[in-house]
Amino acid sequence: MKPKSIFTLLLRIVAAVIFLQTLFFKFAGAPESKYIFETVGMEPWGRYGSGVVELIASLLLLMPRTVWLGAILGMGVLAGAIFFHLTKLGIEVQGDGGLLFGLALVGFSCCAILLWFYRSDIRLKL
Repeated sequence: MKPKSIFTLLLRIVAAVIFLQTLFFKFAGAPESKYIFETVGMEPWGRYGSGVVELIASLLLLMPRTVWLGAILGMGVLAGAIFFHLTKLGIEVQGDGGLLFGLALVGFSCCAILLWFYRSDIRLKL
């Protein structure tokens, strides 16, 4: 396997794992997830909606032909998370030491790099 392939596979797995690990908390209605979405005025529909988009993004990131699309969806969801951390939530949420904000930054960065690497796969027919 080429170093570039190993690097992009690692980025795909990191981003997908970040998305997938948050799904449990969103769909199970964990108190921290409810607090976040209540604070931004999007509970419960925003919690479920973002969870569904994250699930789709993670699946697309893991399929080689759709990495670019998963990266775009992932960047969109994480841009929203970063925006709300910077405006309404704060970097630290309920004493998490900034973990959720950090995961959003890492996930967004992985998706942005993947989109760059897979930009030639984007085929839009209008």
